[in-house]
Amino acid sequence: MDTGSELVVRRINTGTKYRDFYSWPDEELDEMESTLAIQQFIQQKIRRDFTDIEGILELPLKVDVNVWNYEHLRQFCMQLNELCVMLQPVCNSETCSQMTATASWIFLCAVHKEPKECCAIDYIRHTLDGAASILNSNKYFPSRVNIKDSSVNKLPSTCRRVYRIFSHAYFHHKTIYDDFEGRTMLCHRFDRWVKKFDLITPDLLIVPLDDNSDNLSDNSDGDGYSTLINNSVIEAPNYKDQEDEGQYATVSEHSPQPNSTVEPDIDVEDEDSDEDDETTIRE
Repeated sequence: MDTGSELVVRRINTGTKYRDFYSWPDEELDEMESTLAIQQFIQQKIRRDFTDIEGILELPLKVDVNVWNYEHLRQFCMQLNELCVMLQPVCNSETCSQMTATASWIFLCAVHKEPKECCAIDYIRHTLDGAASILNSNKYFPSRVNIKDSSVNKLPSTCRRVYRIFSHAYFHHKTIYDDFEGRTMLCHRFDRWVKKFDLITPDLLIVPLDDNSDNLSDNSDGDGYSTLINNSVIEAPNYKDQEDEGQYATVSEHSPQPNSTVEPDIDVEDEDSDEDDETTIRE
């Protein structure tokens, strides 16, 4: 792109220091000439200020809402890979033999021939691999600029499954969750996103969120750095496309009645008639 007489080259060359990544000026969405323009625009807004959740989620004019939500879900899954890596040293088959959130929620993994319990870290891997498989599927999403109406219903079900990663991390690995959330505000953004676009019913959002957005510094310096609640300075994570594919991990869940004392319960039934879905408990 030519800005006045100066040619702006948006490229990260070999040997570039991390703090110099993305040091070029921001572009407006209508200036981006690429089929990946929506993804690039979202990532640009995140790099500019990841605490500006409303600004990141604001639907641009002339952008289809289904394409907007599709690209945001892709971005959430890409960033959640970092949380998965952070959990691996402490979340394993011995410490977390079940994929749970609170004591009243158990999730079954349907990547297996018959849906069954899976240790939490495997469940998380299966969920992210499955989301990648769905979101990169030529059958459901053959285009990045136009989403078929028949594929839109894949977004809410994928959102529900992805959200369980946040809930497990919050209730079982709070220190890691707080570290990751302080650097990304990802769960806050995800919570606001699914409410704003009505993708998940509020009763399924079980992670308690304090409104810390006002406590975060709003002075991003434009080089990928921001000051957090504890006044420490960190680098914003480097996002890149996730291209892994794998079996889709559909799951099961049970929500007890308020104020009741119950053992973890599992009740499986068909979710819908889609031949590519396994089974899940009705929410």
